[in-house]
Amino acid sequence: MSKEQSQSKTRPASPVVPKNRFARIRKDHAKEMAEDYLELIDDLTSSSGEARAVDIADHLGVSHVTVTKTVARLKRDGLVTSEPYRSIFLTAKGKRIADSARRRHKTVLRFLLALGVPDDAAEIDAEGIEHHISPRTLQAMQQFIDNNA
Repeated sequence: MSKEQSQSKTRPASPVVPKNRFARIRKDHAKEMAEDYLELIDDLTSSSGEARAVDIADHLGVSHVTVTKTVARLKRDGLVTSEPYRSIFLTAKGKRIADSARRRHKTVLRFLLALGVPDDAAEIDAEGIEHHISPRTLQAMQQFIDNNA
């Protein structure tokens, strides 16, 4: 048996990964990050009248540079408005996305709490799940909540 034949027998076959799998994951992560920023900007604006880059960086535990780059993307996508060294505000489109993410979070959180998940774990888990849940699953969670209230 040749060396190549021996190696091919001991090495497991590479799993077949769909071409767009990683592109979709990157897109999902970008969407998740955008939603987190939009929710936070909305919260900061509601509580203090403005959302400053320094406050966003502090709340998210990221650098000011990261916030500046992300806000530039959100601005490019028509989700926020801002001027250099000024506060950041949501556009109508950004507000709709923030409200939608907040509703999903609330539904997932209520569902997890209804299952008996402890408050602190439910809050952390809901933050991750809210960005990746399908509308059908979210609807099923809402029906479960409604039927068990």
